[in-house]
Amino acid sequence: MKKLAYRSVGALSGMAGGFLSSLIFKQVWKLMAGKDDAPQATSKEYGWGEVLLAAAVQGAIFGLVKAAIDRASAESVENATGEWPGT
Repeated sequence: MKKLAYRSVGALSGMAGGFLSSLIFKQVWKLMAGKDDAPQATSKEYGWGEVLLAAAVQGAIFGLVKAAIDRASAESVENATGEWPGT
């Protein structure tokens, strides 16, 4: 039962994390590039360097937000149940 509850929390927090990381990336990209929108991989008007830099920054932000949310969720489950999830 605890695993099912943790998976439900994980799914919801994953969606929230994706949304949050998207918002953070948009703001970081505006500061870095001075543009509102980051280039898409298929955008012809951008070069390889800008496309790959945008992808790297976006991936790093997503990974950081996901790790923070996963860790906080696991600690919350441990605080609520006395057990670390997955053990």
